[in-house]
Amino acid sequence: MLITVIDYGSGNLRSATKAFEKAAAGRSDITIVLTDKAEDVLKADRIVLPGQGAFADCMQGLSSVPGMIEALHETVIKKARPFFGICVGMQLLATRGLEHGEHQGLNWIPGTVRKLEVNDPSLKIPHMGWNNIRAAGPQGHSNDPSLRPFVPSHPLLNNLPPNPFVYFVHSYAFYLDNKDHELASCDYGNPFTAAVVKDNIAGTQFHPEKSQKIGLQLVQNFLDWAP
Repeated sequence: MLITVIDYGSGNLRSATKAFEKAAAGRSDITIVLTDKAEDVLKADRIVLPGQGAFADCMQGLSSVPGMIEALHETVIKKARPFFGICVGMQLLATRGLEHGEHQGLNWIPGTVRKLEVNDPSLKIPHMGWNNIRAAGPQGHSNDPSLRPFVPSHPLLNNLPPNPFVYFVHSYAFYLDNKDHELASCDYGNPFTAAVVKDNIAGTQFHPEKSQKIGLQLVQNFLDWAP
């Protein structure tokens, strides 16, 4: 199984790659490649898109790699190979981003990336550090965290403890058009989407590579995921 981590000049590429290498340790059937070549993406069995920085800069960086957008569309949309976006790599799945103007995203999951809505003036932006997440599910996506216990409602959430803590660094969030695409949420003054999933496409606003055992388990779940 070939896992490609896309190098387009953005994100903690080495640390993200190391996290996947650690999760795949001892599995001779898995090869992990950090690449900026579209042809490697076309051959991939699973694709990882890290991201760090501004939405527009990341989208421009991805678009500037020859053939990369086309290869992603062919492999992820047409061939339905599992895809995982991290932080801004997840945000690029949106229809558009509103950071420093309006910019088009990949439009794989309908929604808008806009500034994190925080009503509590004591909470600082960017949202940086550890916070717990809650699974989306049959609770009806309630805004009341007490009504949304962590339930492994999706294979990507298997073997995680109740209300797991993960590591965030962001000022913008992905506001979904359809809450059915929310895999998990987090509360920071207001609820926001912490993870998304649609068919074979998934992503997290938090950084699995910085989230210690929880992040490692999530990566292992992605490696085993059969959407």
